[in-house]
Amino acid sequence: MTPGESDPQWVWLARIRRSQGRKGEVFAEILTDFPEKFADRGQLWLLPADASAAPARAAKLAAHWLHKGGLVLHFAGVDSIPAAEALTGLIVAVPRAERVALGEDEAYISDLIGCTLVDVAGRQPAAVGMVEDVNRDAGPVALLIVRGAAGEILIPFAKSYLKKIDLEERRVEMALPEGLIDLNTPEES
Repeated sequence: MTPGESDPQWVWLARIRRSQGRKGEVFAEILTDFPEKFADRGQLWLLPADASAAPARAAKLAAHWLHKGGLVLHFAGVDSIPAAEALTGLIVAVPRAERVALGEDEAYISDLIGCTLVDVAGRQPAAVGMVEDVNRDAGPVALLIVRGAAGEILIPFAKSYLKKIDLEERRVEMALPEGLIDLNTPEES
């Protein structure tokens, strides 16, 4: 499941993986581009990964630090290993209205998912497909994973290609280099 996909009112920041240490800390997978912003947050929310399982509950962040590619979190009132283990699998989130403001030419990955990618390089705009996910680990530029008529297409999310993001219309316009779509479309056997 994509971060924030289960309930549009929440933005997922981390997924608690296991207890960490002896004083109630937990180790979490980072799901945000802004882990440094945890320092600005005292109030967080803990949600089940399946939004229908239980209601969100407030959690006060007492301490946090980056550790081995993840994040160690310590919540007020969670002071033992068993209490920390009870948090395993929960999602650390904030209400969508409280997420970090972005610059004019920036967008949240969760906002891009479900948008139609349109190539505006030609005389007529052409729909390429729907953005299913974003691979941020593919290299220096994130790759949009787009589901088109011919299957999965990988499109570099390069600022030089990007022309417009219209979240109200659920549309991303990019001027793609000639042949890029054919290059990234899987060959039929």
